[in-house]
Amino acid sequence: MDQRTPAAPPSDILVRRLSLYAQLSPAEIALLETLPLAPQDVGAGTELIVEGRLLDTPRLLVSGWACRFRMLPDGRRQIFDFILPGDMYGLCLRPQAIALTTAITLTQAQIADASALWVAIKERPDEFPGLSDACHNTASLEEAYLLNQLVRVGRQTAYERTAHLILEIHDRLNAVGLADGPTIPMPLTQETIADALGLSVVHLNRTLQLLRRDHLIESRAGFVKLLQPEQLADVADFHPPVISQKMLNTA
Repeated sequence: MDQRTPAAPPSDILVRRLSLYAQLSPAEIALLETLPLAPQDVGAGTELIVEGRLLDTPRLLVSGWACRFRMLPDGRRQIFDFILPGDMYGLCLRPQAIALTTAITLTQAQIADASALWVAIKERPDEFPGLSDACHNTASLEEAYLLNQLVRVGRQTAYERTAHLILEIHDRLNAVGLADGPTIPMPLTQETIADALGLSVVHLNRTLQLLRRDHLIESRAGFVKLLQPEQLADVADFHPPVISQKMLNTA
């Protein structure tokens, strides 16, 4: 699978993602289908958000992977979360919001202007209530992922946190149709994963070897397969976040 090319049309991915968190009307779906018409190709290492700047340009990641991070003066990097295909960034519901982190692409990617969505939920919420609800619930989901990251890095063992991150990424990709059953694309270097988990590359490498040795995962170039998802979830104490009544009703 080309890491830049989603398994489904970009608009389908976005509609599927936001439909998880609210009931969307035909007009709302039609609006979403217009967003990725002219995506822009960008290379790995492209800045998407700059810490300290105003968040006033909402964008959609059509394909590729990105991350939000903060760099320490000595060059150490802490990755807070990953931006995956179908995710929006630069969209903040707070007025005059300032970016709290920098975000860059980790692979080649395509991005598209999502300003029409921002205008719809900000200026015409009564006309687009489903999109408004979905975007608010997405913001809550991002908070849930950030709390997961805090627990991973703060309290879990290297074995647990690595398993937890793999499961979370699988859950997110599966929700938008980008997982092939138990197999997911994983176009991340070990250095990148280590920066997300607060581990050294050596420690991460040993942990991945243990997960493979215990027959919990299988990995090959650019992909990871969950061999025993339920046992892996037990190891990591992984529970997909529930952030809306719609999700409770469909769980």
